Amino acid sequence: MKKSTLVLSFLLGAGSMSVMAEGYQVNLLSAKQSGMGHTGVAMKLGAESMHFNPAGMAFMESTADFSVGISGVISEAKWKHEGQHAKTDNDVSTPIYAYAGFKVYDNLAIGFSFTTPYGNGLRWNHDWVGATLVQEINLKAFSFQPTISWRPLDNLSIGAGLMMAFGNFDLSRALLPAGSLPAPFNDVVPVSAYLSGESVLKLGVNVGALWDINDQLSIGASFRSRMNMHVKEGNARLDYASETIKTLISSMVPPLDKGTFSAELPLPSNVTVGASYKPIDKLLLALDLQLVQWGAYDELVVQFSQEVLDGYSIQATKNYKNTICARLGAQYGLTERFDVRAGIYFDQSPVRKNYYNPETPGMNKIGTSVGFSFCPFDGFSIDFSALYIAGLSRDGSYTYKNTVGQDKEFKGHYTSNAFCPSLGLSYKF
Repeated sequence: MKKSTLVLSFLLGAGSMSVMAEGYQVNLLSAKQSGMGHTGVAMKLGAESMHFNPAGMAFMESTADFSVGISGVISEAKWKHEGQHAKTDNDVSTPIYAYAGFKVYDNLAIGFSFTTPYGNGLRWNHDWVGATLVQEINLKAFSFQPTISWRPLDNLSIGAGLMMAFGNFDLSRALLPAGSLPAPFNDVVPVSAYLSGESVLKLGVNVGALWDINDQLSIGASFRSRMNMHVKEGNARLDYASETIKTLISSMVPPLDKGTFSAELPLPSNVTVGASYKPIDKLLLALDLQLVQWGAYDELVVQFSQEVLDGYSIQATKNYKNTICARLGAQYGLTERFDVRAGIYFDQSPVRKNYYNPETPGMNKIGTSVGFSFCPFDGFSIDFSALYIAGLSRDGSYTYKNTVGQDKEFKGHYTSNAFCPSLGLSYKF
């Protein structure tokens, strides 16, 4: 077996290394707004406006506004095909957020935020039938954003933030499938490769505008720019099932752990428009339409250093498509200290049917949420929400090279779901 063939097979799978389709854009950036289906572009959210629409922060009534929170993502994906089946055993991921906003003048505010806008993870069984495509994958991206928001007119504001993003990822997949060696080693994956890397700091912008048409109706728009997360020197290691197997097949396995690799992953731009409406004093309705420009992700290039087959590289076609997410939310004030919320949204998948990989089990999704806020004393709020995301099951296929260079097709029927509780605390004075 040639080393070049094994590297080719590995990289063709690794070309999808950090992608969770619509799932790797995390929207759990406010416990309040998660309860309203992630709406917020046309709402005055104080410090939390820094993410949804920086212009909203200029309407702050308090001198200072602080908000922190954490969510839990409990997710599962399932695959089945011709009597075979598998499901993930994912760790609970915990995206966080923190906002601090300050009113400088009556019409000017500044603030700082730290969020986790991208990230996800999947863990399939180590020896499952698709192990040569993926065993485990994790992605985390963080963003620090200083923001300024100005209200030139009483009913009109604009805002801008500088996004400073960084992150890390890791991926494992089998170089040889279970059953590729004779007994007594035929029931285990002989060798797996683990890739890991950290991206360099990247900059982007988050800008927006908010207009109060009248006391009941507001409209807003925001734009978050694309950023390309670049791993300059990622590391790889090889994991053999046993020392005996390592001795048997070490001459066939490429020297991935002797060099480094580089790769780049786009964090897509977002354009969001929306409206909020108060039919009565206690009730607020919100509608957001978000365009996610996933079409920027047409391919991924993985480049190994010279130590790995003289600097072998490969281009993996992704061919993603732009998507629309429609969101609807409502908030009702039961008392002066207790608000309740509900929301629903529909999120399209950017993954095309013929590029469907178990690393990217993306599918159209419907999210439904509820939430509440309780203010035990003036200025302080305890916020909670619960979101359930149901994937609309789909069939898909993925063509790749096996370990002897043959074209293979991995097919299956996929389902997914996730439950996401969020807890937040906010204080303003």
